[in-house]
Amino acid sequence: MKATYLDPAVGQYLLAHTTLPDEILDALAVETRELTGDDARMQISPDQGSFLTMITRLCGARNAVEVGTFTGYSSICLARGLAPGGGLTCFDVSEEWTAIARRYWEKAQVADLIDLRIGPAAERLLELPQHPAVDLAFIDADKAAYPVYYELLMERLAPGGLILADNTLRGGRVADPASDEETVRHMRAFNDMVTADERTTSVMLPIADGLTMIRKH
Repeated sequence: MKATYLDPAVGQYLLAHTTLPDEILDALAVETRELTGDDARMQISPDQGSFLTMITRLCGARNAVEVGTFTGYSSICLARGLAPGGGLTCFDVSEEWTAIARRYWEKAQVADLIDLRIGPAAERLLELPQHPAVDLAFIDADKAAYPVYYELLMERLAPGGLILADNTLRGGRVADPASDEETVRHMRAFNDMVTADERTTSVMLPIADGLTMIRKH
C-alpha cells in the first residue's frame, strides 16, 4: 500500500473496493518485484492503474505522453484508455527496464499503440511536435526534473488537456516541516509552482503517493 499516510485499514478498504488488475498486470507486478528488488517501489499501485485508465477514457485522449515508463505497468493502463486511433509516446532512460515493458505490451496487445523513446526526457521531449497537441501526460520520473518536464509538456498540451504528476505527497512528508529530504524539497517546490500557475487549475489527489491532476485552461 503506497498511501502510507492513511490508516492501513482504510488503505486496504480502498483497494478492496477498486477494480482489480487483470492477470497481465498482476504478472508484471510480480516479475517487477523479482527482477528489480527495492526499485519495484517505482511501479504505480493497482488503484493508480485503474485511475489512469479511467481518466484517459474520460478525457477521450488520443495523443498521450508518459515520462518515466519503468517496466510498463502505467503505460499499459494509459494505452488501454486511449480513444480509437490514439497513441502513447513513452520516455525512459533504461533499456533494461523497458525491455520488460516491451514484453508486457505485447501480452496486453497494446504494443502497436506505444512509441518508446530512450534517452533523457528533458532532451527527447523537445522532439515532440507542437501539433498534434498532447491530450494527456503522466509524469513519474526523477523528481528534480519535474518542473522541466512540466514546462515542456505544457507548451505542447491542448487547451483542456491534462497533466498527471505522481508522488506529489512523498508519503505525506511534504506536509511535515521537519522533513528536509532532497526529494521532498523538490516536490514541495514543484507543488508550489503548479499551484501558482495561472495557466491551469489543479487538484492534488490522495491516491497512492499523491497524484496531482492539472488542467490547462
